Amino acid sequence: MDVHAWLQLFLFVGILLAFTKPLGVYLVSVLDSNGKTFIDPVVQPLERLLYRVLGIDSTTEQTWKQYAFSLSAFSLVSLLFTYAILRLQHFLPLNPQCFAPVSPDLAFNTAVSFTTNTNWQSYGGESTLSYFSQMAGLALHNFISAAAGIAVAAALVRGIARHSMRTIGNFWVDSIRVTLYLLLPICLIYSLFLVSQGMIQNFQSYVHATHIDHSIKEATAGSQLIAQGPMASQVAIKMIGTNGGGFMNANASHPYENPTPLSNFIQMLSILLIPSGMTYYLGRTVRNQRHGWFIWGSMLLLFLMAFMVCWWAEAAGNPRLHALGIDPLSGTMEGKEVRFGIFNSALFATITTAASCGAVNAMHDSFTPLGGLVPLFNIQLGEIVFGGVGAGLYGMLVFVVLAVFLCGLMVGRTPEYLGKKIEAYDVKMSVLAMLVLIFSILGFSAWAATSHWGLAGLNNRGPHGLSEILYAFTSAAGNNGSAFAGLNANTAWFNATLGIGMLLGRFFMIVPVLALAGNMARKKMIPASEGSLPVAGLTFMVILIGTVLIVGALTFFPVLSLGPVVEHFLMTGSYILY
Repeated sequence: MDVHAWLQLFLFVGILLAFTKPLGVYLVSVLDSNGKTFIDPVVQPLERLLYRVLGIDSTTEQTWKQYAFSLSAFSLVSLLFTYAILRLQHFLPLNPQCFAPVSPDLAFNTAVSFTTNTNWQSYGGESTLSYFSQMAGLALHNFISAAAGIAVAAALVRGIARHSMRTIGNFWVDSIRVTLYLLLPICLIYSLFLVSQGMIQNFQSYVHATHIDHSIKEATAGSQLIAQGPMASQVAIKMIGTNGGGFMNANASHPYENPTPLSNFIQMLSILLIPSGMTYYLGRTVRNQRHGWFIWGSMLLLFLMAFMVCWWAEAAGNPRLHALGIDPLSGTMEGKEVRFGIFNSALFATITTAASCGAVNAMHDSFTPLGGLVPLFNIQLGEIVFGGVGAGLYGMLVFVVLAVFLCGLMVGRTPEYLGKKIEAYDVKMSVLAMLVLIFSILGFSAWAATSHWGLAGLNNRGPHGLSEILYAFTSAAGNNGSAFAGLNANTAWFNATLGIGMLLGRFFMIVPVLALAGNMARKKMIPASEGSLPVAGLTFMVILIGTVLIVGALTFFPVLSLGPVVEHFLMTGSYILY
């Protein structure tokens, strides 16, 4: 934990804070159908053309049911489109390596994964998918799934801000504007930056390189196949859209996907950029900017607590290795890219699981038990710190509603949130959104841990094996996409169950959130009174953070105790506990 690491952490938080307000202001313009942006002269003609071609009336808004139906129908069609591309890729262009079609179960898993913004990968991209599949199938989904998440968050914020109304916006308008005015411009600039750092962007065939093999007594010439492809464009949206699916199997630890320390820093920053700006958008839209800032502060505090635990655990290292004479000051470098070291590996792991990204620059399976517990627990909290693009904000607002309700119960009065009464329906929808994640994670994990098909995929037994299964279904239901590895998930059973878990974690949470938005929009505003709970200030932050941690701890602590916690005691030799 040297001074350079602390400086980088302060720099990271400072830059994130500096971008929050300007991006939030820009989001207000983008998500307001009448908003004006500086790129209107270039983008507005394309926006109007899309409305005409698709038959969209941009002046008509939707109820929450219509909004949910539009999102679900669009997602289903795009899922089937991607499934068809993967199954037919051997007939399609841009396949210089002549890759065969993807198997039915893997194609289902992958199509669901990218539709739900999960980007779980049971395959190696450079050895399985053509350039056409990577771009038309996966990179396209990176845009539209990210836009859908932001659209849902905007719908919920509108529901909170409006009163005595039945509509919460128009899904088609929201998703098109987010794509055209936000994601595409940022990714265009971002891709050029990544290319400047050494990332490739081409359609060439894979390169056969000859090298000298010095591993044997007499040096001989060897051959290596080096993958090529349109990488920078996909990496840009996988990060800015908190998607995470890597072009390469090694993801952000691969020198093509993450060439330099600067690219590593910018990639980490880009994951949290839009989620951070969404909190300012919330404050501006509901006309309570302090509320938005204190939600941002709550997210930051949760993030820093998680990161400190992960960093400390990885820097402390493994006492079993110390006993073998390995320098304890070097920490645990197993599974980490030497270009980035322990600090950047721990920071990247915390960021990518606090958001619903899933890109990795280190192997979480090789983390110490407590270091590995942090990314696992981040996802189980609902990835609300700062969360995915859109998904983090609407996930945190669900916790806000629950926190306000609990406080109202404690003081014996009807809970209120920003001038609206929190009723039984609102609480039911909030709890339903949480229960979907809980039952999906614990239910599928229990099934796999007691089934032949689940145990057959393990490379490790005992508590670490349980952690691998738990992480897989946590990552699926939480729409994260990262993995503990050590688990062969490319089987029919795992592909099917993980795919179902992704669908549940995405859409069975979005529907209650939209229902909550619709119910909040129809409410009448009531004036604040002395008994109203202030939604800005340290008291609110403590209540909100406490609600997040208590719900997460009480729900998942038992299974975490059987996995990472038990493994930690085994690692430290605390056998007396058994």
